Amino acid sequence: MPRTRNQLSGRQKAAALLISLGPTASAEIYKYLSEEEIEQLTLEIANVRRVDNETKEEVLEEFHQIAVAQEYISQGGIGYAKNVLEKALGEDEAMSIIERLTSTLQVRPFDFARKADPAQILNFIQHEHPQTIALILSYLDPVQSGQILSSLPQEVQADVAKRIATMDSTSPEIINEVEHVLEQKLSTTVTQDYTEAGGIESLVEVLNGVDRSTERTILETLELQDADLAEEVKKRMFVFEDIVTLDNRSIQRVIRDVENEDLQLALKAASEEVKKVVFGNMSQRMAETIKEEIEFMGPVRLRDVEEAQTTIVSVIRRLEDAGEIVIARGGGDDVIV
Repeated sequence: MPRTRNQLSGRQKAAALLISLGPTASAEIYKYLSEEEIEQLTLEIANVRRVDNETKEEVLEEFHQIAVAQEYISQGGIGYAKNVLEKALGEDEAMSIIERLTSTLQVRPFDFARKADPAQILNFIQHEHPQTIALILSYLDPVQSGQILSSLPQEVQADVAKRIATMDSTSPEIINEVEHVLEQKLSTTVTQDYTEAGGIESLVEVLNGVDRSTERTILETLELQDADLAEEVKKRMFVFEDIVTLDNRSIQRVIRDVENEDLQLALKAASEEVKKVVFGNMSQRMAETIKEEIEFMGPVRLRDVEEAQTTIVSVIRRLEDAGEIVIARGGGDDVIV
């Protein structure tokens, strides 16, 4: 491999890097790659006969520079990284590294805003159109978005929530325009690319950060506007594995209200942590009986397990709505005293 780093493709550089790092370090890196990436890299490595010292040094140096630049970006944003790198490497080299980094890692839009105070962001966006607010909240940290959504006027909350859930891909022009206005107000800079945000999962993450009263208001309004959407959001807001976040009294209350058959199926494919928590909240005799039933149950369809878990989640939601158990949330009205 006599070519210099600038003549190598990104995949060839990655292969050279793994070869230079050795098998132990490379094996650790492989754990974070997809099957397709592993296959492509392994094929590339197999085609490399030798990595000369000059190429090895150049590839390692480029990797080090990009890693350092990424660390600077995470600390203070792209503008901060650019300033530091310019002082260390000069303007041209700094811009080259930043451009390579943003094109390969695709820094998410509104990166600067994720470091800002939610109250400050709320002050700037609360009078914007609900679609604009939804776009911004889709890109922020879910905890930030939950705090902001909780603070919006009640008549706006459900509209914004629905727009987050139904949002599709957004053009770079629109994102650029919204970012430009917000970045001027927050006095920072950012670069970005065509991307997607929003969707039901995004809304669920946001709602998990709001207080219970805000969540209830939004879901009740959504049920009137779009019952199917509201039901889909509810299903994803609390999954069976989240039962470990309940307090012991609540878990015991849930166990009393669910059918043993559903509990056995649900625990069949549950994690050891969930099993430990659930079995720890029932009598020893009941725990032994259910363990025996699960052992003698044999293979079951995953669909049946998921249906049983969904049934138990429905019981949990019903008990919470009745005020008989508490699901901890990011808001302030779920404090237990």
